[in-house]
Amino acid sequence: MPHDNRLPEDHHRALLVGRVWCDAPEGPALVVVRDGQVIDISDTIGVMADLLDRDDAPQIVASATGPVLCDVATLLDNSTHSPQVAPHLLAPCDIQAIKACGVTFAVSLLERVIEEQAGGDPKRAAELRDELQRLIGGDLSKITPGSDDAMALRDELKARGAWSQYMEVGIGADAEVFTKAQPLSSVGFGAWVGLHPASRWNNPEPEVVLAVNATGKPVGATLGNDVNLRDIEGRSALLLGKAKDNNASCAIGPFIRLFDEHFTMDDVRTAMVDLRIDGEDDGFRLEDSSDMREISRSPEELVRQTVGPHHQYPDGFMLFLGTMFSPIQDRDGPGQGFTHHTGDTVTIATPRLGALVNRVERSDRLPPWTYGIRRWLADQQRRAARRA
Repeated sequence: MPHDNRLPEDHHRALLVGRVWCDAPEGPALVVVRDGQVIDISDTIGVMADLLDRDDAPQIVASATGPVLCDVATLLDNSTHSPQVAPHLLAPCDIQAIKACGVTFAVSLLERVIEEQAGGDPKRAAELRDELQRLIGGDLSKITPGSDDAMALRDELKARGAWSQYMEVGIGADAEVFTKAQPLSSVGFGAWVGLHPASRWNNPEPEVVLAVNATGKPVGATLGNDVNLRDIEGRSALLLGKAKDNNASCAIGPFIRLFDEHFTMDDVRTAMVDLRIDGEDDGFRLEDSSDMREISRSPEELVRQTVGPHHQYPDGFMLFLGTMFSPIQDRDGPGQGFTHHTGDTVTIATPRLGALVNRVERSDRLPPWTYGIRRWLADQQRRAARRA
């Protein structure tokens, strides 16, 4: 039987846990994938944040029993059906904070500076790209953020009038860490992702996402799409919230893979994250990749800059680690670079985590986000009453 590349290449031994929407009145269920079956373990443990806090989480995922909802291929197919059919995947996190790191790769650093200096105008990007590459000169990927060499480059760029707030977080001591989305607002595998209707220059950001528990310990990983509005953020970094946190603008999935002897942080550090965009209206295809070996700051360092004595996350958090992907391939005309069309299909994949697949629409045309903490609590109480 051929391998389903929507799942990890070694899915038979992977500890996969996720969340699934079931028919009313049950609502979301916590599930594991075992022997190709999707098993509802909500009666054992019903909250993803609680599971990730448990020292015995790998044992629970490997052995907890419960009703079989369907086989995993059916679940994935239901999730990409339009409209989605229950049971279908949700984002695998629940009440965790959704955090993201920006400008963690040298290539994306250059593109962020271009966005800023272009003032949100994609037509100026090609000219600015040549100018900045001539000005900066050396390979930024060889510079350690916060080092003496990095600070010397910062001073030189300031003297030349070429300093940028993106350079500050790209090569300075402090990483950029921001809140991408609210708890329970992320969409999952197969769902539509949203673009703010005001944006005309935008792209997906394919990323590895760490699942970090309440103690600040990374316990697993998954894939994410940090939908990026280059024109809005490029006008001003103070518009980051408007550019990043919109209806359906954050996709995570398909499952969280827990760390164990078969999957470790070394797999995250060496992951090659592939991206494919398929246009529905114009037959456009873009294929690229983001190599985690090129990251400027280690995943552990990004976690340390997010959580510690200075900041706590009692429900844990999901941490997007950034991407080196910054598309410049022209789509709609010479010098205009890449931007999404509605109907695009975005596939983000890496062998040890599987694939995250989403289609693109405007945020204001997608169903509004209505399932928040109060509805989640009501469903948790309903399940508890049924168990009693």
